Amino acid sequence: MTTAAPATRRPHDPRDPNSMPPASVALPLAAQHVLAMFASNLTPAILIAGVIGATTGQSAALVQAALLCAGLATLLQTLGIGPVGSRLPLMMGTGFAFIAVAVPLAETQGAAAVFGGVLVTALVQVAIGLGIHKVAFLFPPVVTGTIILVVGLGLLPSGINLAAGGVGRDGFGSWTNFGVAAVVLLLTVVLNQYGRGLLKTASVLFAIVAGYALAAALGMVSLTGVGDRPVVAAPTPFPFGIEFTAVAALSMAVLGVVNMVDSVGTVNAVTEGGAGRTATRRELRGGILAEGGSAALGGVFGALPTTMFSQNIGLVALTQQMSRWVVAIAGGALVVLAMLPQVAGVLASVPPPVLGGGVLVLFGMVCAIGIQMLTKDGLDARSLLIVALSVGLGRGIAAAPDAVAGITGQWSALFDSGIVVAAFLAVVLNLVLPGRAGALGAPGSPAEVDVRDLPSHAGPAVDEAQAERWRREIEQVDLTVLEAEVERRRSSATG
Repeated sequence: MTTAAPATRRPHDPRDPNSMPPASVALPLAAQHVLAMFASNLTPAILIAGVIGATTGQSAALVQAALLCAGLATLLQTLGIGPVGSRLPLMMGTGFAFIAVAVPLAETQGAAAVFGGVLVTALVQVAIGLGIHKVAFLFPPVVTGTIILVVGLGLLPSGINLAAGGVGRDGFGSWTNFGVAAVVLLLTVVLNQYGRGLLKTASVLFAIVAGYALAAALGMVSLTGVGDRPVVAAPTPFPFGIEFTAVAALSMAVLGVVNMVDSVGTVNAVTEGGAGRTATRRELRGGILAEGGSAALGGVFGALPTTMFSQNIGLVALTQQMSRWVVAIAGGALVVLAMLPQVAGVLASVPPPVLGGGVLVLFGMVCAIGIQMLTKDGLDARSLLIVALSVGLGRGIAAAPDAVAGITGQWSALFDSGIVVAAFLAVVLNLVLPGRAGALGAPGSPAEVDVRDLPSHAGPAVDEAQAERWRREIEQVDLTVLEAEVERRRSSATG
């Protein structure tokens, strides 16, 4: 009689998303992921609270919603439900780009309209996510880079106003406020450039913590009403109500589509950085659908749409730990924090100058990323014209709203940030100006080319299974790489 050998646990593979590292590794890594995204995730909620003049309880509710939606979105992204979720180590958090639209909308139409726009954005993201490769050709680098640059330029005034102490607050523009903001800004730069490990990755968070301590010593922190909040309580649905307006829906949806296209590159970045491979179409589609699904949560609980956080992708590449379970643990931790209203109240009490010093770096980085995308394929005369017209008219109209008030009328909020104008012009100009190169996702582009459709004279026929494997590996790369890879593999096949 023989007995079965005891089951042995499979060794942990750091490059396998489905592999779970031991707790001694997983828990510290999960904590790093939370710290790396914490400040960026909460900033939009605190900004919205300031714009609408939220009470202590309302501010805490916005922070709770940001934590809850980021946590649930991360769990949906990493664990997945059916076709939804990439099942990759992608940390989700509140999308910074949406601030540029949400702030003016909140000022003119109220928070209810903002979150109504978030729900519409979720529907648009899910609908387009089902066929993202069919619309990606509308958003080559010259278009997405232009839009992201305009987003960043629109955010900068909010950062300066925060550093000054917040519009309408006592001491606005004082030396004290700018001094505190300068300390946070300087510390962020120092930690980012000279820090190592987590100090570098979460430099903004550590700088804000130090700035908070300085502001508290100067009497700038108020915790009034925080102790009156319950110790444990779940966020409530629709804390500000819900309202659907065409202006809010269109403004938010435009950014939602741009955000989705950018996320295609983000999914590829995490697989390249952590596993040295290109993302599969199933991972891309699942990741985009998860963004749409999690945006719906934001509309319900009072948070802006979530997106994949690039700083956490850098952490995956740095640690070379590709496990999705690590990031799922981080998402679970955010959900737990969302159930603690008093903690949310403390987080919401960060003084505007402290927040301003930190976000100025982040807002400036958005501009820099837009410029980086614009230079990705080079800026020829055609591209320069697209950028010039889109940025010039988009930001020009946003900077001089009174000049076009007689034309925009009730739609004026649509032009406040300049993003809708810039996005429309960039897409249309890229389509109609002569000399447009093929873009990823366009008919006949690499994403739509099947190895089995290539002419037979290039090599012997291959079986269907082999061709399918080749197609999955090669899709989503540029045409030059596609042709080189196909030639190499066919040469190998012919011996």
